[in-house]
Amino acid sequence: MNATLYAATVLIWGTTWIAIAMQSGPVPSAVSVFYRFALASLLLLAILLLSRRLRRIGPRDHLFCLLQGLCVFSFNFYCFYSANAYINSGLEAVLFSMATLFNAINGVIFFGQRLESRLIRANVLGLIGIVCLFWHDLSAADLSRETLMGIGLSLLGTYGFSLGNMISVRHQARQLDLLSTNAYAMGYGALAMLLLAWLRGDAFALLWTPAYLGSLVYLAVVGSVVGFAVYFALVGRIGAGPAAYATVLFPLIALGMSTLFEGYRWSGMAVVGLLLIIGGNLLLFHRPRPSATPPVQVERV
Repeated sequence: MNATLYAATVLIWGTTWIAIAMQSGPVPSAVSVFYRFALASLLLLAILLLSRRLRRIGPRDHLFCLLQGLCVFSFNFYCFYSANAYINSGLEAVLFSMATLFNAINGVIFFGQRLESRLIRANVLGLIGIVCLFWHDLSAADLSRETLMGIGLSLLGTYGFSLGNMISVRHQARQLDLLSTNAYAMGYGALAMLLLAWLRGDAFALLWTPAYLGSLVYLAVVGSVVGFAVYFALVGRIGAGPAAYATVLFPLIALGMSTLFEGYRWSGMAVVGLLLIIGGNLLLFHRPRPSATPPVQVERV
């Protein structure tokens, strides 16, 4: 059962990037993000209400759900959707894998966790890996500005996701129901994107094509509702630390999908960069087992 949940998490969140790429087009990014999380929030709220699992929370907790919605269910995805105009979905997923490093850094900032030497080494590997992965684009003068824009938007969205994770840690410390807080936060995120789209004067017309509608439903139902439910079920069974290993495999799935559907071409430097980023993530999560200490023999006098 654990292996099934683990594989489902990797496959679901590793393939959402190609669905995000299918959302690119005439529909503004803010509108697409709004429809995604409005549908996801309504569906999750309906499921929780019908199963009588929706939990009420206090006004202060709702404020943190609002912050979580802004960080992880709205503006971060607005950055990801916008970045897709500059870089492909597979490279976005690689940059998103840096969330593990951002989480560790934010843990130091917000919770006073100790910054370990392996975190520093993992950051160095990850940063060098990003440079190697994007070396072809960075070395091309005519594309450097667009590439840097895509990298910047992806990293900004990833950091927003990490901030949302810190709020989730706060929810868990208060023993709040994760699915309920997710439903509230998704609703707040959808409202934030609704307000942004209205202020920008964006049209709320959908693109009535199978690719757009199919990717919208996939992102809302599978990527959001099912994805988070499966992931949190895995966390409940094996713990947050082992479950987080799933994020290491996202770039492999996403770049594979990008190779098949977007024509991404691998270079030797890109392979080296990908391996360095994965190595940095593995180093971050690897905890050596303490060596067994033999029992001390005490001689009786």
